[in-house]
Amino acid sequence: MPDITEIIKRAKPREKTVPLYLAGDEAAEVERLEAELAGLSGTWQPDSLGAKHPGEKLAKQIAAARERLKKSKVDFRLRSLGRLAYSDLVAAHPSKDKNQLWDPATFPQALLAECCIEPVMSAEQVAELFEVLNEGQRTELCQAAYDVNAEATSVPFSVSASSILASLTDGK
Repeated sequence: MPDITEIIKRAKPREKTVPLYLAGDEAAEVERLEAELAGLSGTWQPDSLGAKHPGEKLAKQIAAARERLKKSKVDFRLRSLGRLAYSDLVAAHPSKDKNQLWDPATFPQALLAECCIEPVMSAEQVAELFEVLNEGQRTELCQAAYDVNAEATSVPFSVSASSILASLTDGK
């Protein structure tokens, strides 16, 4: 059995990465073009052998908009604070409601500012970022900041990797 000193040296704080796509306008453009393409799919009939499907142009526009959307991706890397720093942060944001551990209006943003190691952000910058993100993106970041501090670390099971490896070995 390893010595506790060795275990402590090996232990690393929990980390989590949250990818966000920031080009909301491009996401809307993809959705608009997809709806337009869906409207064409059942109505077009070729009138000659050389006729081109009108959806071809839309499909290319969708592909281009998707590429622009992919380029807007930013990874937010979060790291656990540690027991004392987390406890101090909770204490700095007390809830007015005795049934809650912290103030839901201030704690999540403060936690995100403290946990986010890439990009580094101040609480003021988190507030500024939250003005342009939608509720789903804000929730995803705040939940990840909470999870990186509260969630136990385990070895995640990968269905995709397991099925690929099983296919290479015939399941053996």
